[in-house]
Amino acid sequence: MPFSDMEGGLYRAWLSPAYRAAREQLSAWMVEAGMTPRTDAAANLIGRYPGTQDMPPLIIASHLDSVRDGGFYDGPLGVMLGLECVAALSASGRRMPFPIEVIAFGDEEGSRFPAAMLTSKAVAGVLDGVPDMADAKGITLAQALAEYGLSPGGLAGARHPGALAYLEAHIEQGPVLEAEGLALGVVTGIAAQLRYGMVVRGLAGHAGTSSMPLRRDALAGAAEMVLAVEAIARADESDLVATVGRIEALPGAANVIAGEVRFTLDVRAGDAGRRNRAAEEILDALVDIADARGLDFEFERVHDLPASPCDGRLMDWLEEALVENGHPARRLVSGAGHDAMVMAQLCPTAMLFIRCRDGISHNPAEYVEPADAEAALAVMLGFIEKLGATYA
Repeated sequence: MPFSDMEGGLYRAWLSPAYRAAREQLSAWMVEAGMTPRTDAAANLIGRYPGTQDMPPLIIASHLDSVRDGGFYDGPLGVMLGLECVAALSASGRRMPFPIEVIAFGDEEGSRFPAAMLTSKAVAGVLDGVPDMADAKGITLAQALAEYGLSPGGLAGARHPGALAYLEAHIEQGPVLEAEGLALGVVTGIAAQLRYGMVVRGLAGHAGTSSMPLRRDALAGAAEMVLAVEAIARADESDLVATVGRIEALPGAANVIAGEVRFTLDVRAGDAGRRNRAAEEILDALVDIADARGLDFEFERVHDLPASPCDGRLMDWLEEALVENGHPARRLVSGAGHDAMVMAQLCPTAMLFIRCRDGISHNPAEYVEPADAEAALAVMLGFIEKLGATYA
């Protein structure tokens, strides 16, 4: 299909042919909904619905990109719900005092380049220049932007002049709402995240002639490190989580002892202090393991995202809209990162979580009941009404 970069599944990378096709289709739907669409300097799609007053806009947004072999709802559902909010207002001939901008961000997942949320960082004005990075095929970010018809040095031009508030609807990506029989929940904030790239170096050798006592096996050492990461995170007995999500052993031959292993480490918690203490404990443990095994070990911090609390007043309005539409009040923290945590540096933010079946995300089995999406739309419209009433 034109909206995926892979056969037999969904993968939509920023600045790819599938991304272009999805953006063009969404642009047509924005026009039908009464918006004027445009593409900014980061290839984000922005649809604008005018207000009755000269005010900063309410931004409703999420992302269009997906992980490889991902699901249909993570990201696009939030964009489509924003579009449906405007379509409902337009169909009834109504405008809010403020404009509404629906933004489809191009890169929340780090779907193509080794950094996440590049396009919302550009909009929030916190991306300095063009990061020096390349995709799996060796195409640099600057080259990809140029091939898309954008100026590699022009990302700063995507910076937004300012917004009244930011609203993002997203699948929960977890099991809490479903376990409690709830369709929707109000997000209180997004957990602080640390991500590292790790390299373990030993000595490659023949699998049949290298005796066990003399080996400096980088993969065996990395395996012990992964288990140490899990043990430390479990022992914390809090919302702390730590994950080794990618591992690569080199040279990667069946009859050769691994001489080098690279892996990632992701550490998250609602409290940045707890996250930092756990990360330090993990790194100390990994250094000790490397020393005991005679291995060389190095690490690089890839990114550090602080905890991002949602705005109290916006949370209250979202919760009131939830209750007024027949849903119990429920607030919960997000362990996953979202564009909202970046956009909080531009304006106050609010997030609405939508139940997903079995808590599954980043997987083709990802699913949201249509009735839950309809419920989210009603709550979002209620939120917009409450925001509008304060400026009437």
